[in-house]
Amino acid sequence: MISLLDYGAGNVRSLRNAVLKLGYELQDIRAPEDILAAEFILFPGVGSFGSAMQRLHQMGFFAPLQEYLRADRPFLGICIGLQALFEGSDESPGVAGLGIIPGRVRRFDTPGLSVPHMGWNGIRVKHPSPLSEITADEKLYFVHSYRAVPEVVNADWVLAETDYGAPFASAVGRGRVAAVQFHPEKSGLAGLRLLDHFLRRPGVVAQPGATTRLAKRIIACLDVRANDAGDLVVTKGDQYDVREAGEVRNLGKPVDLARRYYEEGADEITFLNITAFRDFPLADQPMLEVLRRTSEQVFVPLTIGGGIRAFTDGEGRHYSALEVAAEYFASGADKISIGSDAVTTVEQVLAQGGRTGDSAIEQIAHRYGNQAVVISIDPRRVYVTGPEEAPRHQVIPTAIPGPRGEAWCWFQCTVKGGREGRDLDAVTLARVCEQLGAGEILLNSIDRDGTGIGFDLELIQAVRSAVTIPVIASSGAGRVEHFSEVFVATEVEAALAAGIFHRREVPIAAVKAHLRGCGIEVRS
Repeated sequence: MISLLDYGAGNVRSLRNAVLKLGYELQDIRAPEDILAAEFILFPGVGSFGSAMQRLHQMGFFAPLQEYLRADRPFLGICIGLQALFEGSDESPGVAGLGIIPGRVRRFDTPGLSVPHMGWNGIRVKHPSPLSEITADEKLYFVHSYRAVPEVVNADWVLAETDYGAPFASAVGRGRVAAVQFHPEKSGLAGLRLLDHFLRRPGVVAQPGATTRLAKRIIACLDVRANDAGDLVVTKGDQYDVREAGEVRNLGKPVDLARRYYEEGADEITFLNITAFRDFPLADQPMLEVLRRTSEQVFVPLTIGGGIRAFTDGEGRHYSALEVAAEYFASGADKISIGSDAVTTVEQVLAQGGRTGDSAIEQIAHRYGNQAVVISIDPRRVYVTGPEEAPRHQVIPTAIPGPRGEAWCWFQCTVKGGREGRDLDAVTLARVCEQLGAGEILLNSIDRDGTGIGFDLELIQAVRSAVTIPVIASSGAGRVEHFSEVFVATEVEAALAAGIFHRREVPIAAVKAHLRGCGIEVRS
């Protein structure tokens, strides 16, 4: 019997689904005494180190978990579940970890490195393991800003390392206690196979290998909305217009398409609810059900966007953005995408000259970690004759002249599905959101949406060079060459497409084969 230690740390549903899919019995740890009575403890983790430790203390789990671990009883930690085994973390100074492994967890600090470390990477075995199932070319999914540093004092614990800037401990273990920094439940078939072996016997599985490399991610995006009959469908806009012959364009059912993309090799799935939760998001049960059903069948990261903000319901009860996000995490989401609300937040920050302290970005990042917050930016080009014409904005020279031959432009943020422009540029928005705690930027070009002429490289490079968090390129892909072009020209971490995947114009497998042929690292 597997005992799941769920302390409210983000998306535990996917791990639960993975364990059940593998055929194991699962029970929840509900009280401190359940810990010492457990046969095998599974400790997942998404969020900040300090928040996790605080919750363990509040629930009375900290001391019995220490006792369980010191007795060398079967245990597998995931992500924060690995970091918690150490003495402490730079993420939360003064907060003590479980102290099972000597040493501290430290932030990635290599200059020029995007943080969080987000995506698919390999592992390199340091100590022999009886389990050798993962081949050297298979990759696993990581998402974290802090890493366990291999040191002399913990060398006997480090089972595997991964390279990102410098080597870090991606798996630790001694005796019957083990933990991994990656998410096996989000690592596709390789992750499920690995998890199965851990649950049968704790350890790390891999073949010795050379330097590991982070793969570029290919993300399938599903724009979901209700059609005129009230059914949720996947649609795709043409310059954000989703109607065709008077009807909402219907490209399939959300769960079915998500499963198809998972089977075809998509590295992530993004749902964008473009109905925008017109009333109250927690009442949007169909979308919550889409997440729940998808997480039962799809074992790669899931992102949900649309309407993640504070609400007051019809009875006058106020719900914070954190409460809204928590429901989506509980339903199977790994990341939350914030769009229009990010624009409003940044406008407030700039107006008052500092943080608000209570924005959705800040709340969610503090509780679940910055890797859980994606900022979705929908910019359009505004052409000007020179920087002096738009002194408050990030103006760049452009190789794509404007309608009157203008050689300069800036990228205006929009809201309401691109229907309303704001006096705010995409570069400023991205910078401020990173400062507030966002962990990733999804960059959607309104000008390129549905065109198939390629990504807006100038927009992407402008934002990419302004932030140190990962950037996802979106809008405009029409051929496999567009993906290699954006990765080579801008060095973004991921590229997203929708319509060309929905219509099977460009298969995901063809994109990856092309990238592999160009020498660009991708997941098999």
